[in-house]
Amino acid sequence: MAQPGLAACLEAVLGSRANANRVYELLERLAEEEEEKVLGALRACGRLFGALLERGELFVGRLPAEEAALAGGGSAEEKYKVWMRHRYNDCVGWLAELMGHGSFHVKELSLCTLMKFVELEAEYPLVKVEWKGSFTFPRELLKVVVDGLIPLNEDASLLISRFQEYMEYDDIRYFVMKAVTESIGQVMQKTKERPLPFYQQNIFSLISPINMPNKERDLVKFMVKQDNREEWKVSKLQAHKQAFERMWLSFLKRKLPTGLYKKVLVILHDSILPYMNEPTLMIDFLTVAYGIGGAISLLALNGLFILIHQHNLEYPDFYKKLYSLLDPSIYHVKYRALTTLLYTHLPAYLVAAFIKRLSRLALTAPPEALLMVIPFICNLFRRHPACKVLVHRPNGPADLSEDPYIMEQEEPSESRALESSLWELQALQNHYYPDVAQAAAILNQSLSEIEDDISGLLELSASELFDKEVKKSAAIVPLEFEQVRGLFGKKNDIFAEHFSLD
Repeated sequence: MAQPGLAACLEAVLGSRANANRVYELLERLAEEEEEKVLGALRACGRLFGALLERGELFVGRLPAEEAALAGGGSAEEKYKVWMRHRYNDCVGWLAELMGHGSFHVKELSLCTLMKFVELEAEYPLVKVEWKGSFTFPRELLKVVVDGLIPLNEDASLLISRFQEYMEYDDIRYFVMKAVTESIGQVMQKTKERPLPFYQQNIFSLISPINMPNKERDLVKFMVKQDNREEWKVSKLQAHKQAFERMWLSFLKRKLPTGLYKKVLVILHDSILPYMNEPTLMIDFLTVAYGIGGAISLLALNGLFILIHQHNLEYPDFYKKLYSLLDPSIYHVKYRALTTLLYTHLPAYLVAAFIKRLSRLALTAPPEALLMVIPFICNLFRRHPACKVLVHRPNGPADLSEDPYIMEQEEPSESRALESSLWELQALQNHYYPDVAQAAAILNQSLSEIEDDISGLLELSASELFDKEVKKSAAIVPLEFEQVRGLFGKKNDIFAEHFSLD
């Protein structure tokens, strides 16, 4: 609710143009230090300029310089509208600055007020319509909002999450993508391509939740109401995909902070590649990500696999590089790249090499990883029956004086995996965690033709296993042949007689 002084000032300005100068009182209050005073001024300014937009009392068209317009020979009506339009621009400038205020409540109200102005400018344009039926959108005002959401030196994720409701509008989402692309080009060029952790994280927070439409008929929710929507570019799915692709390519062609590579790669296959016109343009980003090493390289190969098998990309030595990345760290990260081994016909020696390496690494893996990798290995046997010799070798490990498999060999074809056996999984049948031992014991039986669903196991964590164990009901373990009825019960009459107090 507006403060008493602000309410009177607001009423005076809206009630008579003779009181127009009192708008300065409202704008000056935006510079107050106390949060409540700033919030009151924000509400008053929102009501004032919202009403002026609806009443058509702001100048429409290319805005002339204030002094020249007031000194010119125009009508009093025109001079008033030019002057008030400049005050509106001052207000927008203040709101943009307040999006970086120390108080989140001030930030949030500044954001919501600006978006209210976007909605009103869409309905009451401040640009002249060039011809009947032409389309207008307050792009410059929305650009001010976007710039406020992606500051260079602070985390704006909370404010961005508040903004997400506006991204449900198809036209807002489209012009936000255009504004982000423009901002990246301007900001990153000035910094000579060095990473800006806060800025790039803010951009990721803004664009990663974007829910792209799948079909043109899904484009139905617009903030700007247009009569001839069929002719509007923003109503075309192709235009949205182009803006989406340019935005992501602009973002990913710059060097990212290391932590951001993993975040992007995790959502790449579901949230980015399906909505690009040319997914193969991501090859440069994935190649750079692969060079980082560790879990990021593994995730990058997952993206490359999709490009290879769905978009006919040629990438030599894919499986050799995937094989070289398998080390103990893979069991301590969230990953999906290894599931690529299930999606194609591969030579037995290659699959056997992966099975052996995964099995050897499993000896020191945590239980949550083993509950995924053992069913995964079983699925590999189902897809590649020629590898079952690793399980059904006559007499098993006893037939081998030593394991011929060469763990250190980087070339899978020279690892001698097919000559070995899976003694590692036999050892896991004695694992301390019963579920792991039970999973490993399945290999002692004939595998069913139905594959295990491991999708729900890819994200299994140690804390989830612990929660599962503590929720189990404790079994009643008999400690005596005959149940004890109590220290002074019927079975203890002799004891009571000897120690009677009578």
